[in-house]
Amino acid sequence: MKTSIGSWAYTIGPYGDKPVDFDTVCEKLSKLGFDAVELGSFAPHPNPDDLDTKEKRQAAVEKLKTYGLEFSGIAANLWGEQLINTEDTSKYVSEFKRNCEFSVDMGIKTVRVDTVQGPTIFKDENIDQDKAMQQVIDTWKQCADIAAEYDLKVTWEGEPGFAFNKPSEILQILEAMKDKSNFGYLYDTCHAQMISVVGARQEGEKEVFDNQIEFLQKVGPYINHVHVIDSDNTCHKGPDGEDETSSHPPFGLGLLDFEKLIPAIMEFHSYDNYWTVDLCFWDKAWEATEICAKFMADTKAKYATAAV
Repeated sequence: MKTSIGSWAYTIGPYGDKPVDFDTVCEKLSKLGFDAVELGSFAPHPNPDDLDTKEKRQAAVEKLKTYGLEFSGIAANLWGEQLINTEDTSKYVSEFKRNCEFSVDMGIKTVRVDTVQGPTIFKDENIDQDKAMQQVIDTWKQCADIAAEYDLKVTWEGEPGFAFNKPSEILQILEAMKDKSNFGYLYDTCHAQMISVVGARQEGEKEVFDNQIEFLQKVGPYINHVHVIDSDNTCHKGPDGEDETSSHPPFGLGLLDFEKLIPAIMEFHSYDNYWTVDLCFWDKAWEATEICAKFMADTKAKYATAAV
């Protein structure tokens, strides 16, 4: 088990106006025993714009090695693009390709994507949902082909805060993408809870299960990356006080039963892969990092024997 944590937790949301610089993040993760960092590729952390040459990128990789860390993946900054409310997704594809090139230079093998626009976009902008889904599928197939050229895999993180957040919609897209072997689903334990048990931000009739393991069993065959963090069955609030996407409380501050969840995930995501902590939008993510490091170390030790 290679443990990692998402660097975006220290640059966006509550940390937007007080980001923790990347070297400080890496120094702390190294001291706490993490194996890797998952890169949120937007300023002030390493990103394609600031590291605009292979030399700069190589220097960043070498610096990371001095901390004894590696990259477990990248959250590509595609949120400035349009994927649903446009008839031309070429700019999205172009930006995705640019992030693939950056990933190769940085030694990163997994690129995260999402559907960019929120779940109310269909009614807000009078967009045909079926047509939009097909456009997402067609676009992601282009992206998967591009990623394959770079020997990268693509992982889609379904969230309450983005379009196509119902279990049936997620499965429909994954089924349509199954011919792209390098494309898969990013299973986030907090988002899974909010999507499949709470039904957060689902438009119309809610689709929910009694527990998230029922959802896990359905998406399990498509999983190619995992985020682990607790859930308290709430979304974090935006500036307007409305729900945005899942809150990510540190382990022990939520209600998830990891004694059941971890073994269930391991049926689909092997022990010897990256397991990434996601503290996105948690207002004391920096302070909570040590708690998460201990949880992951204990988890690693507990399941090591079973994994042999």
